[in-house]
Amino acid sequence: MRRTVLAMALVVAAHGAQAADLPDLPILRGGFNDGVIPRWQGFYVGGQAGTGSSDMNFAGTTQDIVAKLLVNTAIENVGRVSEWPVMGKKSQRGNGAGGFVGYNSQWDDVVLGIEASYMHGNFGGSDSGTISRFFDAGGSTNFVDYTASSSFKIKDMGSIRARAGYAWGAFLPYAFGGVSLGRADVFKSATVSGTQVQIAPPNTVVPFSVSQTEGQSNRFIYGYAAGLGVDVMLAGGLFMRGEWEYLKFVGPIDTSINTVRGGLGYRF
Repeated sequence: MRRTVLAMALVVAAHGAQAADLPDLPILRGGFNDGVIPRWQGFYVGGQAGTGSSDMNFAGTTQDIVAKLLVNTAIENVGRVSEWPVMGKKSQRGNGAGGFVGYNSQWDDVVLGIEASYMHGNFGGSDSGTISRFFDAGGSTNFVDYTASSSFKIKDMGSIRARAGYAWGAFLPYAFGGVSLGRADVFKSATVSGTQVQIAPPNTVVPFSVSQTEGQSNRFIYGYAAGLGVDVMLAGGLFMRGEWEYLKFVGPIDTSINTVRGGLGYRF
């Protein structure tokens, strides 16, 4: 029995010495989950296309026109015609295509950068309406029709934004915020017409009509931008992108644009 135990001990000792003499190969070290974080740092450029909706508020768009047309008149002083809610909110879909360019800095998994994004398309919309009322003012009964129309067509829009993302494997989800910039054609028109019937005999009827149209092409508009997206590294520096962007424009017509877009880019 003692001889058997001694033989087994010698075999175990021999195998242990042989394992100690094995070379230190890298494949024998580390875990199966060790991976390489893709490098996002550097300049990049790409193209994109998308679709979205424009939400516009045309309320009060022609108020300044009508106030000037009816200044110091009885129907404006009493009826406040310029303040009538002849137009309201409208939504319209549009499509566009463009590109983007930017630069990323990377610290381990954290990626920060700045980017300029551009889209050319057909965003914006139009509205029109008519309101008819009658009231007494200036010794007459006034029958007034107020007709207005307005359009806001955005041909070029974009944003300059700061980005913050987190590299997760081949994916780079990110959020961004910045300023929105655009170029738009603005049009508005108003007509106030009707009749004034004198209350006192002989009840004279006096028709009236005043109108004005204003327009401006290639007007510069601006506001702010925000959104979310994800870049996916494909091979080398080639990556694809999915993104949602919200643009808010302040100016003659309160407008916000939501777009979803896909793109393809290359990091140098």
